[in-house]
This record gives sequence, structure tokens and C-alpha cells, in this order.
Amino acid sequence: MSIKVEKVSKTYGTQKALQGVSFEIQKGEIVGLLGPNGAGKSTLMKILTGYIPQSMGIAKICGLDINKNSLETKSKIGYLPEHNPLYLDMYVKEYLEFVANIYRVNPNYINQMIEKTGLIKEQNKLISSLSKGYRQRVGLAQALIHNPEVLILDEPTTGLDPNQLVEIRSLIKETGREKTVMLSTHIMQEVEAICDRVIIINKGQIVANKTIEELQKTAGNKKCITVEFDKKISKKELLNIKNVLDVVELERNQYQIFSNPKFDLRPTLFEFAVRNKLTVLQMNMEEQKLETIFHNLTQ
Repeated sequence: MSIKVEKVSKTYGTQKALQGVSFEIQKGEIVGLLGPNGAGKSTLMKILTGYIPQSMGIAKICGLDINKNSLETKSKIGYLPEHNPLYLDMYVKEYLEFVANIYRVNPNYINQMIEKTGLIKEQNKLISSLSKGYRQRVGLAQALIHNPEVLILDEPTTGLDPNQLVEIRSLIKETGREKTVMLSTHIMQEVEAICDRVIIINKGQIVANKTIEELQKTAGNKKCITVEFDKKISKKELLNIKNVLDVVELERNQYQIFSNPKFDLRPTLFEFAVRNKLTVLQMNMEEQKLETIFHNLTQ
């Protein structure tokens, strides 16, 4: 197995960034690491890449302990941090040659990587002159330049336009066929498009470790209705309706209302609207989306 984490914890003074995190990722898997800001995602990635040590627990890359085999494990990892650190005064190809030289990579592979990441037209430009999207491509190219077994990407598609998104997602999927890929993101469509499995972390603890299908199946024990009224209603009022299990407030005067699958809440909601002199602008029965599942697990 490519990544194995056993009861890893990390504390900063009195703050617990990670608390007993455990999971495994196999070769050929693309796993999305999700969580709200401050949940511990970046801390976990920094531990796995050897940038910071864990306070407790064991983390292994390709069967090697990251602390006992620091250099060897780093040679097996390609890493794109959240804040992509590049030498802005270097040219694109010059920078990739510099990185390749550190890893003692065959120079012929540099041109292949430039082509693979769509940097052919930009290879002779200063990195400082590139858009944020192209800088992300350079960062991804340096992460892949030594053909690592494990690829760890922290917000890899930040700043990309829609066309670049499609291309980079395709590259990540292609890479995931022969490598292990862990990526963090806030974009749920990205997770659904490229990930085989998701690990959701909240307040330093794993709250879900499942495929998207398993998450949706687990969430399927609730029926979801999206309703929009002409006025704002307090969440408390909606929770007091018989058979309502949970309420999520959306934009404007929209609400997602959850009930036991045995009950159809629509007639009850119409009665509630009439009783409270509300107009129902729209009402839809729908499957729970990944955004809703994420919200329910991390609120």
C-alpha cells in the first residue's frame, strides 16, 4: 500500500490540529481530502510529505516510515503545496531543469513533462509573467518531474479557468491510474469528477472515509426536499414540523428539509405555508448532493 497513517496526532501548544487520524490509500487510487478551513487537511499533508513531524502516531509512504526514512520517502512523493512556491525570476524550462537536476532526472523527460502539463508555449517565459493558472501547471510539472509513486496535491486547481480545469483534472485522472493521488479541494464537482474515494476531516478527526456512492447510500436514510418560501423562516420553526429530522438553510429563502424516507413531507409543508401565510415559490424532492452530505458531517 502507498500511504498508511496510524493514529497520527499533531498539537501546536494547546491546539489539537489532528487527533488520532488513521487511514490507508492503495496504489491506483485517487482520494479527495475534504474538510472546512482549519480542519487539519494541510497539516496532514505536510506530515505526509515530511515538512513537519507528527506529535504521535505512525505514517508510512510505500511501506517506509516517513521519519526513519526521510530522504527515501521524499523521493517517492510529488508535492504541490497550497501556496505554490516558485522561483519567479526563473524561466519555466530553466526552473524545471533545476528541479530535475536535484532529482537527477533524465533531461529528456523534461520536454515530455512540459508537453504533458500544457506548458509548451510558456516554457521560455519568466514564471513571474505567468497567470495564476499557468503557475499551477508549473507547480504540477515540478511535482511530477521525478515520476513519483505518490502525488500529494493541496488545492491543485486554484486559479484555473474552465478549460484549464478540464485539462488538469484529466491529467490527474490519467496520473492516478499508475500512482497514488491524494488531493485536497473545496470544489465538490472536482471530487465527483476525479476521486475514487473521499476522506472528510473535521476538527482534526476523520468523520467519513468512503466512496462517493457509499456516502450517498449512507445519506439515503433521509428524504430531502428543497423548498423556497417568499419570506424568511427560522430554522427552529421548520424543525418543529412533525417528522422533520434536519434543516439546512440555503441562499435567499431556500431550505433543505430532511425527513424519514417513509414520510412525504410535501403536504405537511404546504399546510405549514398556508397556516403561516407563506407562498411556496418552489418545492423539489431530490437526492442529497455531496455539498449537503459534507455540510451535515462538518457543521
